[in-house]
Amino acid sequence: MRLTRFANPLWNQLHQFQTDINRLFDRWDEGLTAPAFPATNVWEDGEQLNVEAELPGQELKDLEIYVTVGNQLTLKGQRRPVTVDKGVWHRQERGHGSFVRVLTLPYPVDPDKVTARLENGVLTLKLTKHESARPRKIPVKAE
Repeated sequence: MRLTRFANPLWNQLHQFQTDINRLFDRWDEGLTAPAFPATNVWEDGEQLNVEAELPGQELKDLEIYVTVGNQLTLKGQRRPVTVDKGVWHRQERGHGSFVRVLTLPYPVDPDKVTARLENGVLTLKLTKHESARPRKIPVKAE
C-alpha cells in the first residue's frame, strides 16, 4: 500500500519528464529535417536545362534569379506571413521570411538565354547550355 502512494506522484513526474523531452526533440528535429525551400526539380532536355521550383503565393516581381560562375543558380525571395484578423491560430506550418536557394547545375549555362515563368505557384526556368559545355566534333586529319 505504501508503494502505491509514492508510485503515482513518481509516475506523474516521469511522465511529465518524458513529455518535456519529446517536445524538446520534436523542436530540434524540425530544425534538422526541414526540407529546402523552394522544392525543386531539375532535368535536361537536349541542349536545355529545365528547373521547376514550388513557390506558392509568390509573385515573379518579388523573386531574384541569378546565374553565377556559369553553373550556379540562385533563387532569392521573401515569403510573407499570413495574417489572420479575426481568429486564433491552431497550427502554423508554412514558414515565412527571406529565403535563398543555390543550386549547382550539372554544366555551365548561358545567362543571356534564361527564361522564367511563374504560373500556379510553380516557377519554371529554361536555361540553355553554354557554348563551352556543348560537345564539339573534332575533325581528324589523315597524313
